[in-house]
Amino acid sequence: MLSTYVDGMTEATDLAAAASSADPRVGLRAVVALRRLLEGLEVLQVTNARRKGWSWQEIAEALEVTRQGVHKKHASRVPMPDPRED
Repeated sequence: MLSTYVDGMTEATDLAAAASSADPRVGLRAVVALRRLLEGLEVLQVTNARRKGWSWQEIAEALEVTRQGVHKKHASRVPMPDPRED
């Protein structure tokens, strides 16, 4: 598990470095890859928060966005928490 985490961090670090490349093609491709990485991480963590019973308001505050915005973006793909699970 640690290896996967470190590999992911290395990839993110490499992408961040590439995003500042003097070559616009390299930089823009890195920006796209970083955007996809961040979107995936956001979905993962919003799902995690909902499963732990967080409200849309709590998630919105953590992401520094509006409750309506986070709900609109994630409600259709994030499962509702199961009240039987604690």
